[in-house]
Amino acid sequence: MSEEEQIIDEVEAENLLVELDEYLVSGVHIGTTIATRFMHPFIYRVRNDGLYVLDVKKLDERLRIASKFLGRYDPSKVAVFSTRQYGTVPSSKMARVCGFKSMPGRFIPGTLTNPNARTHLEPDVVLLNDPRADKQALMEAKKMGIPIVAFCDSDNVTSYVDFIIPVNNKGRRSLARAYHTLTQQILRERGDLDMLKPLPESVEEFSFRLRDA
Repeated sequence: MSEEEQIIDEVEAENLLVELDEYLVSGVHIGTTIATRFMHPFIYRVRNDGLYVLDVKKLDERLRIASKFLGRYDPSKVAVFSTRQYGTVPSSKMARVCGFKSMPGRFIPGTLTNPNARTHLEPDVVLLNDPRADKQALMEAKKMGIPIVAFCDSDNVTSYVDFIIPVNNKGRRSLARAYHTLTQQILRERGDLDMLKPLPESVEEFSFRLRDA
């Protein structure tokens, strides 16, 4: 039995936010060859090649919880940061659709801590693409006492993250799927989208485009 077949066998009866095969084809469950102690609760298994596989059910559960949490905030007081290249497009797309603030690419030091900084923001909550790549944003949010929600892969240290969303936070398709699903559910929780209707924007619109694509 293949890895996908094993996961499907366990999850097929679950009511997920999106079809299981849509999660799997995007690779949201593919972790790294390292699993920190912080991420062990979210590991489904380790493959023969040493790659850790993240638990799709826990990803889905945490996307639901995160959507309820983020959906309660004034959209203008939510900030999304992604230094990682493949996260720049989906994080910006989420921000536009949801009305959040975003800063794709390099995080300017002082954005959260220096009122005189050109890029200064005063969010009530932040969403990070990767606690390691977005370390400056992480540390500034911690210093300012701002709650931190973050996409976390198997190799992430999550000491200062308040809410972990376990997902492959490095893959292009994985990030497009994660941001798209979270965006869709946030709008549903806010009452801006019917619970049974899909997000009008496609997953492809949330995907970073390769130059030769």
